[in-house]
Amino acid sequence: MALRIPSPTGVVGRPGAPTFNFSRRASSFLFVAAAASKQQQQQQKKKNKKGMWSPLQTIEEIASQFGLEIAVSDLERLFREAGGDPPAHPGESLHRRRPVRVVYQGGRGSYCQEAAERAFPALSCDSFPCTNMEDAFSALEDQSADRAIVPAENSIDGPIDRNIDLLLRHQDVSIVGELVLPVDHCLISLCGTPVSSLRRVVSHPQALSHCRGRLEELDLEVDEVDSAADAARFLAESRAAGTAVIGSKAAAKEFGLEVLEHNFQDPAVNFNRYLQLGLGSGSDLETRSGRTRKTTVAFSLEGGVADLFRAMWVFETRGVRVTRVDHRPNRSNPVRLAGRVAYFNYVFVMDLEGSRSDPKVRSALTGLEEIAAFVRVLGSYSSNL
Repeated sequence: MALRIPSPTGVVGRPGAPTFNFSRRASSFLFVAAAASKQQQQQQKKKNKKGMWSPLQTIEEIASQFGLEIAVSDLERLFREAGGDPPAHPGESLHRRRPVRVVYQGGRGSYCQEAAERAFPALSCDSFPCTNMEDAFSALEDQSADRAIVPAENSIDGPIDRNIDLLLRHQDVSIVGELVLPVDHCLISLCGTPVSSLRRVVSHPQALSHCRGRLEELDLEVDEVDSAADAARFLAESRAAGTAVIGSKAAAKEFGLEVLEHNFQDPAVNFNRYLQLGLGSGSDLETRSGRTRKTTVAFSLEGGVADLFRAMWVFETRGVRVTRVDHRPNRSNPVRLAGRVAYFNYVFVMDLEGSRSDPKVRSALTGLEEIAAFVRVLGSYSSNL
């Protein structure tokens, strides 16, 4: 049914009916409707014990008494536009939440977009690209996004150090999920272009390094760019003949290009690891889906690298398996003095098997706090590994 709104400030029904002011948001009506719905439910059961009660029918009956011709779907739409969170009752359709707002690093057609689409089904999220790495973290902190997808590591080229540094800097952002996907470097060009007619290939330096053998076989001129996705967009717009881009399947789909060859890369085994980030503490955002549970912890040691064995021993003696160790410069205290000798100071980042709520992991973290200068759990989450 259509919503009739005679004036911008409210809805007026039959004489004597109260005015509904949308400036107070739809939540006020839902609250009243929910209370009245419960009362009518009890009355209806007394009248007819054999009859079936429908919360949706009751809501519409209440709306009719208020002089409003409004369907539940319209009410949901108004409530979402007002910026409120839908109540859990009455009516299952009323508690469907708005789509998750997801930002990802890179432009449209990037590999990170593919990861975002895998992490969140298209019907349940609104995804937006971020050109700069910092923008994804800022979007979480100013609450313009609910989740961020960022690349963390490539199985050939190693970790993305910049994102580790940003995660250490933005203390309100935590890891809430991990996604590991195979890399499919695609040779893409204008539709109908034969591989034999190609003269030039454009892509990001990392993608070009992964495909060096195939490029030498085809004897193609190579140009490096900052973004393979942007190169694909430019190719689609310029219609440059004899040019191809090494990029993702998402780029070909996004810009109407043709995939001339899948898995164009040299190494048969090539994976990207992505992190799903959220705002809040790791325990608040801990997820339960996925094959394995992991916890990532950052810490520094007064003795630096020389004391690293002590940290490893804390986990070993408690039966907690360490699956990854990395280190970054301690930017708040980059140089450590030991007598007259100066050493570079590091923050160590470890991945552990198990949730931070597991007794063994919890005991290990407590033991780590006893020997470390500082300890911060970056997240406890699920992985698809």
